[in-house]
Amino acid sequence: MKLISVYTGSFKGLSEESWMLALVMLINRAGSMVLPFLGVYMTGHLHFSIENSGIILSFFGIGSVLGSWLGGLITDKIGEYRVQSLSLLLSVPLFCLIPLFKTEVGLAAIILIQSIVSETFRPANSVAITKYAKPENITRAFSLNRMAVNLGFSIGPALGGILSAISYEFLFFSNALAALLAGLMYIRFFGKRNKEASLKPKKAKEAIAIKKENSPYRDGKFMLYSFFCMLFAICFFQLFSTLTIFYKDTAHLSQQNIGYILGYSGFLIVLLEMGFVQIAEKYFSLAFTLLIGTVLCGLSYAMLAFDYSILTLIVSMTLLCIGEIWTLPFMSTITALRSGENNKGAYMGMNGISVAIAFIITPYVGTMTADKLGFNTLWIATGVLAIGIALGFYFVIPWMLKKRVGES
Repeated sequence: MKLISVYTGSFKGLSEESWMLALVMLINRAGSMVLPFLGVYMTGHLHFSIENSGIILSFFGIGSVLGSWLGGLITDKIGEYRVQSLSLLLSVPLFCLIPLFKTEVGLAAIILIQSIVSETFRPANSVAITKYAKPENITRAFSLNRMAVNLGFSIGPALGGILSAISYEFLFFSNALAALLAGLMYIRFFGKRNKEASLKPKKAKEAIAIKKENSPYRDGKFMLYSFFCMLFAICFFQLFSTLTIFYKDTAHLSQQNIGYILGYSGFLIVLLEMGFVQIAEKYFSLAFTLLIGTVLCGLSYAMLAFDYSILTLIVSMTLLCIGEIWTLPFMSTITALRSGENNKGAYMGMNGISVAIAFIITPYVGTMTADKLGFNTLWIATGVLAIGIALGFYFVIPWMLKKRVGES
């Protein structure tokens, strides 16, 4: 009963807008069947080599970097409402075009464009979360949003595994439909609120603009923190590239079973995240929370070097989910705490870039390492690197956040 009370209490105090942002994210991510299956789609359906598939997946990362930078830049200029609306609606035709490209160059090009457009959404969405959440609820608002992402992610890949066995085109069209529904719902709910906000007296905006705030690109402490975020993302986001190839080629799982394991991860995070975040907020420091989370993520990969029975795969995914819960939402909170009132978009964009760079590095380095040295080497190296990242977080975060108020 106490556990139930903690879980239900973790949802209290969140604004109506926070819930709607989460609902929009849920609908959008419920259609996110494409990314986890892109590697399998290219190697199994289009018969690309593992190494070339990794290079093409890296173009998604390049687009993510450009989209995060662009999204952070224009969010501070035109507002998070317009950026999110445009990103969702423009993604629709791009998803529909992907299956028309069958060559390596063509597929890389359309993935790059689609990624740029879709990833402008992230910094704008993060700014909206901080805008509509109370200061004491920021981490839980991010967690609610991530819970929606993972609930959608538990539905999407499970369904994607079934649909991909019939036709890969269903994956791309389903993603397009979900983006359209999410966009229409977002515009309907936030359109009036955005209009009301734009009618506020200009003097208030001018008063805010007087305070000049630093660019995140000149914030040395934050750049170091973002570097560790990038390294963590390189380890973690093998979930979307090399891990699914490992499941298929080494563990010999069917596409349906790959979808079920990915769906299990999303369901587990939905079940545990809000409660685990509240526990961490109550009992752990931010630095200690990221230390534990990063170590667990590294351990989840390292154990695959020694066994890949179905039980081990489930335990590994469970540890990865818990590590994710104690890392990703707090990374966003720390970014929000470091930023100012008028440069949140730039800071969120910079943090998004650090994560997006992983989408460039991880697919290529991961697939090349697996191809040349074997998956066992890849998984052990990931575990060792994660321990170093965890220690980096533990010492950098208190140093970065200490004396934040009053810094020039």
